[in-house]
Amino acid sequence: MINTLIYPMETSQNSAGHLVVDGCDVVDLATHLGTPLVIYHEKSIRDICQRYVNALAAHTDDFEVIYASKAFFSLAISELVLEEGLSIDVCSGGEYHVAKMAGFSAGRIFFHGNSKTRSELEYALLGGVGFVVVDNFQELDLLEELLASSDKRQKILLRIAPGVEAHTHSFIQTGQVDSKFGFTMASGVALEAIKHALQAPHLDLVGLHAHIGSQIFDLEGYSKAIETFAELMAKAHRDLAFECRYLNLGGGLGVSYTQEDTPTAIEEYAAVLVGGVREEMAAHGLSMPRILIEPGRSLVANAGMTAYTVGTIKEIPGIRTYVSVDGGMSDNIRPMMYEARYEAILANKVGQPADTLVTVAGKHCESGDILIKDVAIASPEPGDILVIPSTGAYCYSMSSNYNGNLRPAVAMINGKRARIIIERESYSDLVSRFRSIRD
Repeated sequence: MINTLIYPMETSQNSAGHLVVDGCDVVDLATHLGTPLVIYHEKSIRDICQRYVNALAAHTDDFEVIYASKAFFSLAISELVLEEGLSIDVCSGGEYHVAKMAGFSAGRIFFHGNSKTRSELEYALLGGVGFVVVDNFQELDLLEELLASSDKRQKILLRIAPGVEAHTHSFIQTGQVDSKFGFTMASGVALEAIKHALQAPHLDLVGLHAHIGSQIFDLEGYSKAIETFAELMAKAHRDLAFECRYLNLGGGLGVSYTQEDTPTAIEEYAAVLVGGVREEMAAHGLSMPRILIEPGRSLVANAGMTAYTVGTIKEIPGIRTYVSVDGGMSDNIRPMMYEARYEAILANKVGQPADTLVTVAGKHCESGDILIKDVAIASPEPGDILVIPSTGAYCYSMSSNYNGNLRPAVAMINGKRARIIIERESYSDLVSRFRSIRD
């Protein structure tokens, strides 16, 4: 059975027993475009964008949905979310450059990062950036230095670590006290940062930002973060006359990777966020700020899948069967980094029973290059097309050339049509920046 929670919309099986997305036969795509092949469904992404906008609009008319481009970074996806009315979050000079190429106006770009370089900030200030999310005191001083000779004032938000530990993997918690991100609430550091920013002549402190983590199913962490923020905002308003006009609550809403995952609905998430802020603002006598959120994973994860060709099959009697594919940790590092779990299906045998327990292994020279441990699929053979769903977030973005492997092609499906949005790398691409010691 095809679990619609972990596959793109309009995923089904055709008469040949092949996996089909929006009228496109995945086996045919893999045959003509090669593997590994990352496949996105355009309609699924647009649908999630619209759900976020509609969910927030049901509770407030002063909000902004910002795509966290690190989840999947490309020109095509940037153009798509722009068409859907979203703003964009970038965290490097490269992401900023692509956002500008896609047509984002300066006012709709939010520049993040805990270690922005001087050259990155210079580039963004020159090209225009709506908001810089400032992470530390050094960056406050560097921004002021870069703007000192101009008559400009740059809008900024301060990233705050609210001391909230989200219920997620420790590697993707970001809001706890011991975090590399943001100004801690402990010892009055966050309040001192607000004071510091307000005194900077060329900086316009318009709001605060927090991101407590990723792949979050329990909304309690957001509620606690809002309570903590409200206390900080009330104290800053009382002591420093600070008016928080923008409150960015980050992203991190979880998605389904397996049938056991039970993510919270976008509509419930929006209700908890907006309702929580409204309640806390009223309790402290503060004005309601503009609500900003930064979904990334939840916009693209389930809209994407990766198709591989099965290579060797190694059975160790009484222990396990390894099914090796033509990709692995160079196109999906998440299982090795985060112990991420996935499911799998043979795209050319969808109608056959999933009665064979296997471990899906990558082709790289690492024992840890395991994509999925113990997953049931139809009886595999070399040449089968194995598909891992829900690979739309943090897979291609984290891809590498480890072992000299080439990054895969990326295709986007829209109404029985698939177009390449990122070309497959060639060996010429691989060595294009190499230089010989004989030169």
